[in-house]
Amino acid sequence: MGPVTAKAYAGQQAIESRLRPSRRATYELGRYRGGKAGRDKRGYVFGALWETTGECWTACYPCRSKVNFIDFLCEVERHVPPDIERIYAVLDNLDIHHCNDLLLFLVHHPRWEMVYQPTYAAYLNLIEPWWKILRSLALKGHHFQTWQQVTEAVEAATAYWNAHKHPFVWGRRRRHQPKRFHLVSPFARYLKMTGT
Repeated sequence: MGPVTAKAYAGQQAIESRLRPSRRATYELGRYRGGKAGRDKRGYVFGALWETTGECWTACYPCRSKVNFIDFLCEVERHVPPDIERIYAVLDNLDIHHCNDLLLFLVHHPRWEMVYQPTYAAYLNLIEPWWKILRSLALKGHHFQTWQQVTEAVEAATAYWNAHKHPFVWGRRRRHQPKRFHLVSPFARYLKMTGT
């Protein structure tokens, strides 16, 4: 997940309706603006999703570096059962995903295989919709003063997800949609009537 900052994250909350619109906008901007002194701590959340079981792993780091990425992969390696022969990691084209340290990791862990998604095809990676769920569980509607609070919220959201995990299916859930009646244009009606 991209950079995460200790700040207030907007949620679904009631707006004070008795305020004038200009005062209400000032109130909302002041409420959700980050970057105040002591609150501008930021970091990165690394995550892995095992889509067949729904299990996930996350770890928060102060920066996005090659060392932290390899450390996270080693953490995932410890959690995946040893009877799994092959681990396919779907990665985007971030520069830390193409480092020499990753090649050394692959030499020491032969069951791992890195699969790189095409450029501008984030929708092919199943973890992208899961990031949205994690943001909703951990960040939405919360006000964080420190990076430690963000880390605790991400850990709690990950634990909640793993307690209620289910296989993660690619695509949207199908909802009942009423049958649409196709409107026929006057020209098509004319063609139908004339038989041409």
